[in-house]
Amino acid sequence: MQSKILVSACLMGQAVRYDGRAKPLLHPVIETWQAEGRLVTICPEMSAGMKVPRPPAEIANAATGEEVLAGTARVVELTGADVTEEFLQAAENAVALARQAGCRYALLIDGSPSCGSAFIYDGTFSGRKQAGHGVTAAALKADGVEVFSDHQIEELIDRIAQ
Repeated sequence: MQSKILVSACLMGQAVRYDGRAKPLLHPVIETWQAEGRLVTICPEMSAGMKVPRPPAEIANAATGEEVLAGTARVVELTGADVTEEFLQAAENAVALARQAGCRYALLIDGSPSCGSAFIYDGTFSGRKQAGHGVTAAALKADGVEVFSDHQIEELIDRIAQ
């Protein structure tokens, strides 16, 4: 049986990002995996009831998704609103879907406070990046799912081929 892959909905062309846009990942293997029925699509924020469009959000104080999961950091919108609970629910939903569908891998959009797997923003809304995981990426990794960013698709292809 071929391994299932949890994938960010925005990478599949769905207009679910905070700004109401998609960020489709154009790679021939996406079409192949889709035809094989291997892709399981989710927008964690939408699954938690967040609207599109919505204000941008970042993990405050240069913290990481792991710290949000541990209860020592918060996710805030540019407006100042605390959306930590929504991001925790989003992560819980993604983990539950990955378990239910049998996903061993995840392909997530980088930079997102949910899905970032190589980098996230530092919480200042200034565009500064830092190494780290978003809340959903951290939760999936903690649950044993191997997480790859959209920039790591070749590494995911190689990993699946092993």
